Amino acid sequence: MPIPAAKFADKTMGLANGINGSMKKKRSSNNLKKLFTNAFRSTGVKSIFKSKPKPKPPAEVVRRVRCLLEAVDSLHNNVDVDPKQMQELDSLLHDMKAILYGSNECEPAPEACSQLTQEFFRENTLRLIILCLPKLNLEARKDATRIVANLQRRPVNSRLIASDYLEANTDLMDHLVTGYDDASLALHYGAMLRECIRHQVVARSVLKSKHMKQFFDYMQIPEFDVAADATATFKELMTRHKSTVSEFLVENYDWFFTEFNAKLLESANYITRRQAIKLLGDILLDRSNSAVMTRYVGSKDNLRILMNLLREASKNIQLDAFHVFKLFVANRNKPTDIVNIIVVNRSKLLRFFASFRIDKEDEQFEADKAQVVKEIAELEAKGPLFSAELHKFPGTPTASGELQKLSASPTASGELFKSPTALSKQLT
Repeated sequence: MPIPAAKFADKTMGLANGINGSMKKKRSSNNLKKLFTNAFRSTGVKSIFKSKPKPKPPAEVVRRVRCLLEAVDSLHNNVDVDPKQMQELDSLLHDMKAILYGSNECEPAPEACSQLTQEFFRENTLRLIILCLPKLNLEARKDATRIVANLQRRPVNSRLIASDYLEANTDLMDHLVTGYDDASLALHYGAMLRECIRHQVVARSVLKSKHMKQFFDYMQIPEFDVAADATATFKELMTRHKSTVSEFLVENYDWFFTEFNAKLLESANYITRRQAIKLLGDILLDRSNSAVMTRYVGSKDNLRILMNLLREASKNIQLDAFHVFKLFVANRNKPTDIVNIIVVNRSKLLRFFASFRIDKEDEQFEADKAQVVKEIAELEAKGPLFSAELHKFPGTPTASGELQKLSASPTASGELFKSPTALSKQLT
């Protein structure tokens, strides 16, 4: 049966529309595929799905760092370092720090730390880091400082191999100590130095070096943070290794305490005086320094300095000075000069201690003060009082910075304190 022309036209049109619709869907699907393909090819999306590269073995990291440091060290000061090499070096130093200290995601792996430590001290990586530090940027210097500090405490097979390396390379301490000459490097070198002198052999080397005298100048550098860092290092040197310090002080007593008294205890700077008198107490009250303490408290010049420090307006300095002054009083073998100076100033000393208080209750302090008062009250002069040669005493800076001069010459009685009124004013 023939199909009417109108119906045939409708069917043909419908078929055509269906084919067109199918082709549109296909084109849309192809476009969508292209869109996703282009998206995945983009750098941003690639980085999301890209797996992290496998970290280099610790020993390989150290070797590459050493190679880059050698390249940096070989350049003259006026030659710029290759930026790409410096960027790689910065990154690797950061990786080394992460291996040693761990990260937010994981703790440091002992085996990895051991491998890094062994490779680090196998050759001159430490030397290169110290020498190249001025050429590194600030963040790289911080990372390098923390790396060096950490490795001083890293045992390998129960042995601190850092100590062995430094014993064979003590000249590196010269670079670290003189690092205080450059304020931009002082804190980094100072932190490294304090960690290195944890090793007794290194501390002994520094104490015997010509650089020890320089600390008395470094502690008075105008830059407060540098001076404070140098003071922290000096204190570490003078208190950590008891037997080594005792040996040093016995052998170098004269020049050491001449410098200590003149440049630190009698400094015009309040903070320097306060830190110095505290350190002096730590040194003299240590049992290993008993011979040094006996010699120190036998000097009338040292007694003069301590009595002047008792006159300070600062309670903190007064208290620390008291802990040293009591050693002069407690000494059973006081020289004649010491005895007579204390006897001549007895009334003023007793008046001072009667009003000497500290902010918090301290039974030990009260007991020590009572014993000092008892000893002073019972002390008897040895021979004529005028036999004690009391030389002129220089002016002593007060905590406020004013220079209050003591009398230009001893009074007829040989008194150290100017007058009861002056002492009272000074203490208030």
